[in-house]
Amino acid sequence: MPYAIVKTGGKQYRVEEGQTLLVERLPDEQGATIALAPLLYAADDAVFDTDGLKKVSVKARIVAHERGEKLRVFKFKPKRGYKRTTGHRQELTRLEITEVSGGGRTQGKSERGAGRPAEVTN
Repeated sequence: MPYAIVKTGGKQYRVEEGQTLLVERLPDEQGATIALAPLLYAADDAVFDTDGLKKVSVKARIVAHERGEKLRVFKFKPKRGYKRTTGHRQELTRLEITEVSGGGRTQGKSERGAGRPAEVTN
């Protein structure tokens, strides 16, 4: 099954079609379809050059906007009577990957015959 590595919110995720994942909050509304920027696409061969990645499309649907679990932050300085407790909940977006497809890959001149010895004709 083909997969892609995409970047969103300063993080990288490995995604396949039909997968759901939580990412940093996106500004789009629930139900919207967005395109994610691929860094790598792998089906039969891995594609990670810029020309090949222009043909790759990774589309996702925004399922919901959520908030992560609460994290407790506790500050303490001994022998001074200083204690502070605060909390944080991260704003998240749940995505469902609807399409991971790569365009037809063509070999460039430099890739043809790469790794094979040259043919000798007499």
